[in-house]
Amino acid sequence: MSTHAAGPHDTDWTTPAEAAHFRTTPTYLQTLTYLQQLQQAAPNKIKLETFGVTPQGRPMTVVIASNGGTFTPDAARAAHKPIVLVQAGIHPGEIEGKDAGLMLLRDISVTGKYAHLLDHVVLVYIPVFSVDGHEYSSPYNRINQNGPDSMGFRGQSQYLNLNRDYIKADAPEMLAWLKLWQTWLPDFLVDVHTTDGADYQYDLTWYTEDPHKLDPAVAAWQHKTIVDEAIPAYEKHGHLASIYLEFKDGRDPRKGIQNFGSGPRFSTGYAALQNRPALLVETHMLKSYAVRVYAVYDLLRVLLEEIDRDPAALLAATSKADADTIARAQDAKALVPLTFKPDSTPTPFALKGYAFTQAHSDVSNDIWIQYDPTKPQTYRIDNWNGLLPDLSISPPAAYVVPGEWTSIIQKLDAHGIAYRRIGHPMKEVDAEAYQLGEPQWANEPFEGHLMLHSFTLRAVPIEVTLSPGSIVVPMNQRAANVAIALLEPQAPDSLLRWGYLNAIFEIKEYGEPRVLEKLARDMMAKDPKLKAEFEQKLHDDPAFAVDSHARLNFFFQRSPWYGVQRVGAYPVLRLDAAQLAILGTK
Repeated sequence: MSTHAAGPHDTDWTTPAEAAHFRTTPTYLQTLTYLQQLQQAAPNKIKLETFGVTPQGRPMTVVIASNGGTFTPDAARAAHKPIVLVQAGIHPGEIEGKDAGLMLLRDISVTGKYAHLLDHVVLVYIPVFSVDGHEYSSPYNRINQNGPDSMGFRGQSQYLNLNRDYIKADAPEMLAWLKLWQTWLPDFLVDVHTTDGADYQYDLTWYTEDPHKLDPAVAAWQHKTIVDEAIPAYEKHGHLASIYLEFKDGRDPRKGIQNFGSGPRFSTGYAALQNRPALLVETHMLKSYAVRVYAVYDLLRVLLEEIDRDPAALLAATSKADADTIARAQDAKALVPLTFKPDSTPTPFALKGYAFTQAHSDVSNDIWIQYDPTKPQTYRIDNWNGLLPDLSISPPAAYVVPGEWTSIIQKLDAHGIAYRRIGHPMKEVDAEAYQLGEPQWANEPFEGHLMLHSFTLRAVPIEVTLSPGSIVVPMNQRAANVAIALLEPQAPDSLLRWGYLNAIFEIKEYGEPRVLEKLARDMMAKDPKLKAEFEQKLHDDPAFAVDSHARLNFFFQRSPWYGVQRVGAYPVLRLDAAQLAILGTK
């Protein structure tokens, strides 16, 4: 009797979800066991690595997949292969991407069904991003969702939502992901989710960032490859797909759809800052789990086919975007949008939905919408997804962060922002500073922070001495947009907005009322205009008039005893090109 070593075709490669007929999804250990078996069977195509550790001590695993053993960033670049990062389970209750990924990796590496997909592409695949959340599994984690029987929890073990954490980077998992991103610097990101919301015919919706948020080269590649090629090819496989459906009124889909407002806290918004195209995939929570998994499987397969067919186009787009960002530092007239507003002109959209009824609810005292999935119906609605730049700034040649602001510098480090550190005092440096005032914070925490919602801002020229340890962050770097999003106070996800600089608004020295009483009289005696301003405010502002503290503080805030505290002085400075050049010679 002859014997032979077991090979790929001797093993039952049915995935755990397939074996369960998609009633269940495997645990993290079962997932890793299956992936390890793939690695053992196809070591020249599959490689597993650990790229971090969760707060509860679990390894964060990434799969590197490529034909020809292209398992490092350097090897990928040398072979001119674009790098595609696909991640699943950032919200672990939405876990189709994990099970679809296991099936696709099997059919690439061992069954040979789609062996060609990675001839000219390197796939970096995270089967479960939020591992602790994945293991906190329950049938009751997602009330809106149709299966699997038990699913993970939306937050990680510290109750942070990782898909709100990209720019602020609080979670250990996100810090690990940022290192992975900087190591590989992917050319394309795919982030797989399951949506909530209305009922409709589509088994999958998708979202890409508005072209106004992207370098033109990236926007052009994204539209051609995803909109013009991949989605039509995907639908030929029997699927129905739509752009992401964020309804203006969840009780009446006929009122149209709008942009959900992605920003740098989200995966696609962060990728845009990094000059990379990104695709958010949202399977429809009311379709069966099997339908949702195959929807992701087929879309990933089509995307990889399109990229593998023309890898040079993606590499050219991302390379051009990086070069454009670096070159922008030489353009004194350049503007960078910080915020975006809806385009006032909608486009028509054919929504393939279902008939529905609306009734008054005695429980909620609101409108209760109920869909009838047996009655497909198409609605002609308005699409308000388009965005236009709103608030824009002229970027400086460089930012300066004083060395004592270690929390800011640590965030720059987390994002791989390049800078140089000053080793000795530098005197008489001309810079632009921001003076902030009238801060208003949120009433409730969001992702562990009280967001700073509004403040006043004015730019002031100053002459400063830079202390040793201060850092200079030049804008002629590919990650300049990330630095701008972190350091410009008006940016929606700036470090200021997230509350990392709240201390600048605090008064440290106070005046006793008996002292301020005399100060107020002395100031009015010396300045009749100030006296008139005080009396006018008493007349115009009843709340001020009855607040003794506010009345005395009116004078304290206009005195040198208050000014010396530099309340509201934003510590990050802006340098123009001339000052940056002078600084470089000191």
